[in-house]
Amino acid sequence: MINEIKSDAQTRMKKSVESFRHDLTKLRTGRASTALIDHLKVDYHGSEMPLNQVASVSVSDARSLTISPWEKQMVSAIEKAIINSDLGLNPTTAGMVIRINLPPLTEERRKDLTKVVHSGGEDAKVAIRNIRRDANQSVKELLKEKAVSEDDVRRSEDEIQKLTDAAIKEVDEVVKAKEEELMAV
Repeated sequence: MINEIKSDAQTRMKKSVESFRHDLTKLRTGRASTALIDHLKVDYHGSEMPLNQVASVSVSDARSLTISPWEKQMVSAIEKAIINSDLGLNPTTAGMVIRINLPPLTEERRKDLTKVVHSGGEDAKVAIRNIRRDANQSVKELLKEKAVSEDDVRRSEDEIQKLTDAAIKEVDEVVKAKEEELMAV
């Protein structure tokens, strides 16, 4: 019973860290990445579709992305989606190919993005601590039901704390790596 609680907590903590990593891919760094625009939705015949389902997106060089729509009428819809996004990017079109040139980041923008990374890291840590709280609560409920002893509860709380510490350390490493990536010129 306690092992199930611990493994569930560990799985949920890993998912929190992975979710945080995935969220960071949307942040613009100095290099071009297709993840930067993956979350954009495009109007496709009246319904919202992810950009990568209506066009192929590729990195043409370190500072530019190339988007090739599968249908000619999608060019203007994709341009509109990029312009209306919060990314601040301006697409240029040449026939059926849309290019996005990423301007270099200013020092001020890099510092702002670093703050966003730290904020996201704190949110991930809060989520991990909430998972710890839930797991400890579940173990204490087992004690109330007299399914486990107090020693088992203390031992499992220590093990859950070790899982929490490991997950928080991983979040800190992800934050540090992203910060270094942002500050690299």
